[in-house]
Amino acid sequence: MTTKHGAVVCIVLGMLLAAAPLAAHHSFAGEFDATKPVKLTGNLVKWEMINPHSWFHIDVKGPEGQLVRWMIEGGSPNQLIRLGVTKNTLPVGVDLVIEGYLARDGSNKAVGRNFILADGRRLFLGGSAPESGNDSGPVVK
Repeated sequence: MTTKHGAVVCIVLGMLLAAAPLAAHHSFAGEFDATKPVKLTGNLVKWEMINPHSWFHIDVKGPEGQLVRWMIEGGSPNQLIRLGVTKNTLPVGVDLVIEGYLARDGSNKAVGRNFILADGRRLFLGGSAPESGNDSGPVVK
């Protein structure tokens, strides 16, 4: 292989490696639907503080009384900590209401905008969910 070919191969590989993290991340509009606000009432059963987004696993009672597991995307761990949302302020087992937007693929997944605790406190979840519109969504209890 000539030096010229080696340089081209290195440049192409470098570009592919640099683009890989971009493919893993997504925009709000690519995964969630701003025209489909939702409110979920449930119990926090698991919380994953991982980058680039935290994930909250919520058990919500379905229409026939069965528990349905929802995954709620929140902001990055660093963003949540700066907003005061920690595993101490939002412990596993707490009942809450989630305001957010449904996933485009129809799965039991949403991006969270706010958590509302039993005492009325609202916790902003950071992330990319738009500010308005989520108060008109259907309530899933």
